Amino acid sequence: MRWLDAFILAACASRTAAHADPNDPHHALPKLAGARRFLNEFNGQRRWQNRPRPLQESGTEQAAAEGPVEKRAQLEERQNTDGNCGPGYGSCATGYCCSPEGWCGTTEDYCTSPDCQINYGTGCDGNQKPAGVDTSTVARTKLGKIAYGGVGIYDCVNTGDIAITFDDGPWDYTNDLLDKLADYQAKATFFITGTNLHKGQINDPSLPWVSVIQRMAAEGHQIASHTWSHENYSTLTTAQYNNQIIWNEIALNDILGYFPTYMRPPYSICPTACENQLKTLGYHVTYFDLDTEGYLNDDPTLIQNSKDIWDEAVDGSNPCQDNYLNIEHDIHYQTVYNLTDYMLASLFSHGYRSVTVGQCLGDPPENWYRAGSSTVPAYNFTTRAPTGTWACLASATATGGSTATTTGVTTPTSTSGLQVSADGTCGSGVTCDGSEYGNCCSVNSWCGASVDYCGSGCQPAFGSGCS
Repeated sequence: MRWLDAFILAACASRTAAHADPNDPHHALPKLAGARRFLNEFNGQRRWQNRPRPLQESGTEQAAAEGPVEKRAQLEERQNTDGNCGPGYGSCATGYCCSPEGWCGTTEDYCTSPDCQINYGTGCDGNQKPAGVDTSTVARTKLGKIAYGGVGIYDCVNTGDIAITFDDGPWDYTNDLLDKLADYQAKATFFITGTNLHKGQINDPSLPWVSVIQRMAAEGHQIASHTWSHENYSTLTTAQYNNQIIWNEIALNDILGYFPTYMRPPYSICPTACENQLKTLGYHVTYFDLDTEGYLNDDPTLIQNSKDIWDEAVDGSNPCQDNYLNIEHDIHYQTVYNLTDYMLASLFSHGYRSVTVGQCLGDPPENWYRAGSSTVPAYNFTTRAPTGTWACLASATATGGSTATTTGVTTPTSTSGLQVSADGTCGSGVTCDGSEYGNCCSVNSWCGASVDYCGSGCQPAFGSGCS
């Protein structure tokens, strides 16, 4: 009965979204009590069921079709077991992997995470710790105004922003995706998975992923975490999930010298215990309010479905009122080579800015990462200016960040008698005017110089640059 109630509520939610007023600034979101959390959990289960599988034919599936007796005979000699693993059977021998179908083996078909049963095979990709400096002792200082842990972030804050995000990479298509983003002068956020789909570990110097991730950072994209091997939280212990977070940090720090404070739970599954754990680890739990379901439409005959979902949200919207936090996956061919161009062309034609998650939340770039083996570099990248006839659009373009705040220096006072911001915040006696961050005080009380800060909601009492 509970399943039926959930199904009916989900159907109602979808209908509500489909028939919402397109002029409502949140028209893509169903207006139901607890709708965000409910739909997140409901759709998380669907994502789990539709999770990506290795692109090649699975030998374990073929073996299952041939029957367990023949398969068991192939495995007995080298493992001295009957070859079965998983619930009701137990674990494989040390170093072996437990396939999704419940057989022990050591090849890609058995060991690929997240399908390899991590609790029954020590050889699963997700059980292999990466090389690199341990980050578990790094202080988890909570900077800025964006919530850590908790129920998570679903929306951008700044109107006129669309933050396109890509999960599960890097992958074979990611360099081409970066080329497209560069052509459009667009910025995106990449939620990186450390070792999924048997791609190897991202910090393995013999693989292409190190250079791909370094290129992301060098071109102004935000890098965030999507855990080490994309496991379902509900299948893990607290210690295992801690490894999923820390091991991805180790690999990213090995590549960049720092690691992210933003993450997205795989399959959007993160119950209360998960939320609390991520708060302790110092992460902003990041979801989305626009999902084109490209992972369900990875076929030339289906990808129009994803374009239609995008159009339903963006067509008729108003960049002076609206914003979107979008989810895609760069492991899907049609998403990268078909849908991305469509979204970017639409985004700019509708007067939006293509920004990172941190930018759309008004979070200063120095808060996006924690220093590891190196300091967090300054973010000095421009945002492509929005165009169009909407009244709120300005021609301003500016950098998205600043250098570190100098300590031990007396905070200067402006001609207005207000203190000049020394940390990027403004309001309550503190002005952005004359600060190193920019002269505009945004609606969320952050200093900056771009239209995100100087446009709609800018506070002229605490800065001189409002447009």
